[in-house]
Amino acid sequence: MTYYQGKQRAWLSSSILQDVVGVVNSENGSSQHGVAWGTRNDVRSGCLAGLRPLYNRRIPVPPCDVVQSELTMKLLFWLSFTLVAYTYFGYAAWLWLEARVHTRPIVQRPITPDVSIVIAARNEEANLPAKLENLRLLNYPRERIQIVIVSDGSTDRTASILREHASAVVPVILDESSGKARALNEAIKRATGEVLVFQDARQFVEPDAVSELVSCFADPAVGAVSGELLLEPNATAPSSDALGIYWKIEKVVRKLESASGSVVGVTGAIYAIRRELYSQMPPGTILDDVFVPMHVARLGKRVVFQQSAIARDRIFNEKGKEFSRKVRTLTGNYQLLRLAPWLLSPANPLLFRFISHKLLRLLVPLLLVLMLAASGLASGPFFRAVFWLQVLLYALAGLGALSPSSKRFKPVAIASTFVMLNAAAALAFYNFVVGRNRVWS
Repeated sequence: MTYYQGKQRAWLSSSILQDVVGVVNSENGSSQHGVAWGTRNDVRSGCLAGLRPLYNRRIPVPPCDVVQSELTMKLLFWLSFTLVAYTYFGYAAWLWLEARVHTRPIVQRPITPDVSIVIAARNEEANLPAKLENLRLLNYPRERIQIVIVSDGSTDRTASILREHASAVVPVILDESSGKARALNEAIKRATGEVLVFQDARQFVEPDAVSELVSCFADPAVGAVSGELLLEPNATAPSSDALGIYWKIEKVVRKLESASGSVVGVTGAIYAIRRELYSQMPPGTILDDVFVPMHVARLGKRVVFQQSAIARDRIFNEKGKEFSRKVRTLTGNYQLLRLAPWLLSPANPLLFRFISHKLLRLLVPLLLVLMLAASGLASGPFFRAVFWLQVLLYALAGLGALSPSSKRFKPVAIASTFVMLNAAAALAFYNFVVGRNRVWS
């Protein structure tokens, strides 16, 4: 090696160190132009021991705490990013691979067991007449259908409407509102069917919906069946397309969960279980559509998704209504951890799926904050670009909040919906901490 080659390699080592940590000050060396200097022994004994200069000369040596802080920020960013990516895309990809390797088909055939349709209603006078007509049009033997509808302390004409239709339904009138969970428990006491079909008063179901649900019970391994909720496009709701994207992702996840085993939750608007598998819900339970099917899975039965059993709903147009509904749902996820701590134990046969599908989504708001902070504190053009992209995302969401008409621009709609969903998760955590659990939306 020539003298000039040695000088060049030593200069490169110095440049690399300065690029990694920038210009730093040190307590154990003199400083020129803000750069700390050390000897070859300092390098060998310090946090940069892997770099070996060619000559016993003084080269720039960054303090260990600077390097460690830089590495910590980068590791924190990549850890947070990985978890967010896994939550929204990685889990679905894993399910896709599992479904390809370990497909579990459902044995289906037309069967007509006795069915009890159960609906809990509170102040539903506007929706109840249309719902009763919708149920009358079901393509299922009339003599094998029982309809049980509970009025949970309604203050409008809900109870009166049920009494007027006592020949077609079994009305259960509760004078005081105690929540949907208690209302459903009371309804089950009156139900006589082998299969319980749960619906809501607001949504309409397709005529074949009940038949499609029940056909899955031809498979003795199936204990509960979820239908599919389709959200109708709302021309007056600028962000409905973006929210529709979220529901499409959720639908894909449920299909893959079902194809490879069991879904973690069901669609509250339309699902069914075998009567003998129903477990009484604790008073105040918010998410019957997670609590009930998880108990079915605990008993060793599959919970599957039947996309041909369709219920239809609309995206709320009222300001804040969709946000409030999402907050309630996510608050219910936190509540489940208190009501059923076994969900986080080996007693839960769907533990991995429950964490991946439900719990990690609750952590995304925190992970997003960590990503923003870590990318802002880390050095380098890549992290600066990522930081400003995140700032742009939140700026677009802010624009959507200040000017709802701007949500007709798809990037604004997507950013607004993404931030809305995660703001709902953050508020749900607050509700859980302070004990604010609403039993009706």
